[in-house]
Amino acid sequence: MDLNENEIRKIVERVVEKVMSQTIAGSSGAKGDWGVFTEMNDAVEAAHEAFLQFKDRSIQCRKKFIDAVRKMALENKEELAQMTVEETGMGRVDHKISKYVNAANHSPGVEYLQPEAWSGRNGLAVDEYAPFGVIGNISPSTHPGPTIINNIIIQLAGGNTIVFNPHPSAKKVSAKVIQLANKYMYEAGAPKNLVTCVAEPTLETARTLFGHDKVELLSVTGGPQVVKMALEYPKKVIAAGPGNPPVLVDETADLELAAQEITMSASFDNNILCIAEKEIFVVDSVFERFMAEMERAGNYRLSTEEMNRLAEKALELSGKHWLIKRDFAGKSAAVLGKALGLNLQGDVPLLFGEVEKNHPWVVAEQMTCCIPVVRVKNFEEGLQAALKAEHGFKHTASIFSRDLERVTIFTRVLDCDVHVINGGTLRGNGGDLGEGYFSHTIATPTGEGICTPIHFVRKRRIMTHKSFRFV
Repeated sequence: MDLNENEIRKIVERVVEKVMSQTIAGSSGAKGDWGVFTEMNDAVEAAHEAFLQFKDRSIQCRKKFIDAVRKMALENKEELAQMTVEETGMGRVDHKISKYVNAANHSPGVEYLQPEAWSGRNGLAVDEYAPFGVIGNISPSTHPGPTIINNIIIQLAGGNTIVFNPHPSAKKVSAKVIQLANKYMYEAGAPKNLVTCVAEPTLETARTLFGHDKVELLSVTGGPQVVKMALEYPKKVIAAGPGNPPVLVDETADLELAAQEITMSASFDNNILCIAEKEIFVVDSVFERFMAEMERAGNYRLSTEEMNRLAEKALELSGKHWLIKRDFAGKSAAVLGKALGLNLQGDVPLLFGEVEKNHPWVVAEQMTCCIPVVRVKNFEEGLQAALKAEHGFKHTASIFSRDLERVTIFTRVLDCDVHVINGGTLRGNGGDLGEGYFSHTIATPTGEGICTPIHFVRKRRIMTHKSFRFV
């Protein structure tokens, strides 16, 4: 039987892939499927074995492997975005694609790990950066794939290997991303299992990960429960906690700009990013003009009574806190409108409406396409209302104002990791929409802010006394 060149190449590719997949195993001997393991202990052991090989590779090798992950994200973005929406039921495919592109193009890499040197009469001192080892990682359901890609890039840049415990609601797409990352890196010459995960993640597998003696550092992007759990372990923790970003619009603001920027930012991926605007405080003298601009930006205004009814359907009280119900998280304005009997076009960005400053829509991190607007008497009242709504998370806040003194006061009082002036809050995380580097890990509880590779390495110094001075 004669075979053409394409058929022969396909046969060779299948054979090579089969052989490569059969060689992937953790140090315990348990097999993983391109980094996906049945048992958490096996996932950790495999990542530790990979680290023992990876730590001797050069920083140029790390860049090569990271570039392979960037390439993987760009080449598979459509499939992974579609998988994410289908599995989690949250967000929009087109915006998910943008997230993959942003993570691939703007996650900081090895360029952040430049050594420092001092030369003087006593000799030469050099500071360089060493890996921690195996990093235990928790990833969220809101943007699982881009978070994993971002964390792979910034953590492998430091020479670490990673074990993920993905959110159970996004376990399939998370495993797919990890498998693809390993395949692309292996083809670029990387050791096997630089990144691993458990196929069926639970709180128990997270505890196993946190407590494992071969896990040196914990990186957590998740809800308050898992962050609190991680902080109970005697290890360094970099934790990205909750946010409830307020916006203050005063009487000096460009109202058209404010409405357009808030609409762009708060509606992105149906408002499931923790950095996105969650409530708006508007000074009374320009309140109705601002509401009119929000309508002109394409949003649909609800009455206060409709805001109340939607809150009854979409929000629930958990202890002392209002939370968005799972069925409404990350849903579009059209889906939310159906709950009120409204037949809205699918391209309506947001529902919005006036409520009081203590309303459940204001105090909850609602993460859906409905945003509350609160009328305040003046800047001072708006400042205090924004401070209260932010809950001391110190995550993100924004203000629209032409008064520089007010802008200064606002940022000092709110004291957040990210402040945006006269722009949508998404711009504060750099990347495609802003300036500077980008990260899905905004570590507010532990103080690192928007993370780079520098946060996942140990600084070490070597001092050569009376030698290695050439000047």
